[in-house]
Amino acid sequence: MQFLKPLVHGKLIKRYKRFLSDVELDSGEIVIAHCTNSGSMKTCIEEGAEVYLTHVDDPKRKTKYTWETIRMNGDWIGINTGIPNVLVYEAIRDQQIEGLNTYIEAKREVSFEDSRFDVFAKNDYEECFIEVKNVSMKVGDYARFPDAVTTRGKKHLETLIRVKESGMRAVIFYVIQRSDVSVFGPAYDIDPKYAEALKKAVANGVEVFAYQAKVTPEGIDLVKQLPVDLNFPINRGLFD
Repeated sequence: MQFLKPLVHGKLIKRYKRFLSDVELDSGEIVIAHCTNSGSMKTCIEEGAEVYLTHVDDPKRKTKYTWETIRMNGDWIGINTGIPNVLVYEAIRDQQIEGLNTYIEAKREVSFEDSRFDVFAKNDYEECFIEVKNVSMKVGDYARFPDAVTTRGKKHLETLIRVKESGMRAVIFYVIQRSDVSVFGPAYDIDPKYAEALKKAVANGVEVFAYQAKVTPEGIDLVKQLPVDLNFPINRGLFD
C-alpha cells in the first residue's frame, strides 16, 4: 500500500490525551497531529524522534494532520492503527495471503451477533470472519499484543469462537508494523485475560495469522508471516 501523497516530515515533541501529538515540522512550525493509536504505545514512542504525518484536507477536522510513522533505532514503525485493516482486506481480496487465498469475495466491516469484524470473505464452499489487530510493541525479539488491557479485544476472541462453532472459519490476524522482531506472542504481563482468551480461542479452532509489515515513508506492505508462540515466556528474559 502506497501513501496517496507525500508525507510531511517532522520530529515528535510529545503525545498527550491519547489521541493528540505535538510535532515540529522541518519548517519549524509546530502542529497538532491526530494519533489513531489508543493504546499505551509502549516501546514505539520517543520524544524527539523523526516522524511522518499525512496532511488532511478536511475542513471538518479539528486536526489537519494524522501521525503515520515514527523512526526508532534506525527503523520505521507504523503508528496508524487503521492501516492494518486496509492491508489485510486488500491482500485477501487480491488472494495474496497463503492460507487465505481461495476467497472470491471480501467485504469490510461485517457483523456477527453483536460484534463487527474487519473482514468477511467467502467462496463457493466456505465463509470466514477475520479480525485484524495492529501490533507495535516490541519485547526482546517478540512482537507483543496488546500494549494495554483490551476488554474489546477479548470480546472479539470470544465471538470468534462462536463463529467457529456456527460452522464458519474464524481468524485473528495480527499485523506487526515494525521490522525488528521475529516472533509474535500475547502480552501476558499486560493483559493476562486476553492472553488466556487467545489460547482458548486457538484451542477451539480459531486460526492465528501474524504478518510483519515493512514500513517506509513511501508506503507500508505485508512482507512475511511470523511464527506464533502462545506460551508465557518464563525465564526467557523477555520482560526484563
